[in-house]
Amino acid sequence: MNARKALSACLRITALALGGCGSIPDTKPESSRQTATNSSKGSSMVVVYFFRAGENYGVGNVKVGNTAKLAEAIAEETDAPLIEITRNEPYPEGYDEATSVAQDERRDNARPQITLNGDADALESAGTIFLGYPIWWGDAPMPIYTFLEGRDWAGKTIHPFCTHEGSGLGSTPNNIADATGAIVKTGLAVRGTDAQNNADKTAKAVSEWIAKAGL
Repeated sequence: MNARKALSACLRITALALGGCGSIPDTKPESSRQTATNSSKGSSMVVVYFFRAGENYGVGNVKVGNTAKLAEAIAEETDAPLIEITRNEPYPEGYDEATSVAQDERRDNARPQITLNGDADALESAGTIFLGYPIWWGDAPMPIYTFLEGRDWAGKTIHPFCTHEGSGLGSTPNNIADATGAIVKTGLAVRGTDAQNNADKTAKAVSEWIAKAGL
């Protein structure tokens, strides 16, 4: 990082400290914001993701979920920090039990309480957010919507990514756009079995996606 970028970063951190949890308006023209976002990997990006460990379809009982593996590959490619969304009351470890709870949440359009684990300041200042989740019945898990609806997305760009077993991104790009009003770019969908068991194939998919996005 050169001296000018280092000074800029310090000023942003100071402004965030003075402003508490509130967002800082970006008064730069759109072209200037885009240039700043894309000036270097990781400088204004963050990878936010939700995953469920335990018994998962197609991969058995795992400690690190499929989406977490994919998120780690994106963070490595972009040098962006990782922020994990966790459900305050974890889903059951068993597949059938977790499915039952998740179906109840979906039917009730629930917004379970969540915690963010990672660099909160990076999330506040980032203009580009890679947002990851597993696909459950064609949509993102309800904790994702708790996260989306609890933040100000003005001036942000979201790049969605997911793990799935045949449905691709489902309805999530449109749902994310509706929930946030943010710019939602073309997403990345990787099969959970590949994310969990084929690191080379996953890294190649991530690299090609990032390149196509111009990041």
